[in-house]
Amino acid sequence: MRTVRTGARVPARWLAPACGLFFLATCMLAASASAWVPQLAPLFSPALTPDPDAKLPAPTRYTYREIGITTMLDVDAPLRTKLITRIPAELGDVLAFYRKELGKLGWHEQRDGAVIAADHVQLAFVSPLGPAALALGRKDSDTLVHLVQRNQEAATRAQIMPRAGRAALMFTNLGDKEAIFTIDHRTVTLPARAGKERPEAPLFNLPPGKYPTTLKVEGRADRDTTIELVAGDAWDVTVGPNGELWSPLQLY
Repeated sequence: MRTVRTGARVPARWLAPACGLFFLATCMLAASASAWVPQLAPLFSPALTPDPDAKLPAPTRYTYREIGITTMLDVDAPLRTKLITRIPAELGDVLAFYRKELGKLGWHEQRDGAVIAADHVQLAFVSPLGPAALALGRKDSDTLVHLVQRNQEAATRAQIMPRAGRAALMFTNLGDKEAIFTIDHRTVTLPARAGKERPEAPLFNLPPGKYPTTLKVEGRADRDTTIELVAGDAWDVTVGPNGELWSPLQLY
């Protein structure tokens, strides 16, 4: 929540009797400053204070916040942690906050590919757990934050770590009927309730790009989707318990 207090204005009829010659300059300055309070208020906005309970660095002042954590069976640590938040502050102040707080945690900002503009920021980091990224944007008077950290060790233990220059794609079937996927001219057949975890779930390492995928399940119409893969990412395509095709989920 943000509270804005405006400065009190001094009524003009009080200035003459209240101010002697010695105080004239001071009173005139006070009256002038009072008129400028709305313009100066942003300069004196409260500093952004880190929230000690946030799973990723975030200020205590926000209008919206959500945390997303991706996990897999038999791996106790998150593979991927994502923070989305809206902060009622200027983009430059939010950027300074994150550079300071991420630096305290040992995150190293990467210069390659960095974008810093008046209304948006894209930065890559190397964190103690693995690669990370910070994106900032503007909406109305808020700064939008999208912060992601990936855990290389957890992804390796889950056996979904993509090969260098490739993206990993895993298939899962939670339904009670056989599921057949077709992707990149390959066919993947999963028995009922198969592929809930690696290495049972088949994993493909594919070049970056967009891939149309078709799902066939007995008794249901074929379903098509397209997934865009970026080098270094790992995704899962899942058939739900009732044979429905879930939206692709980024694992890492």
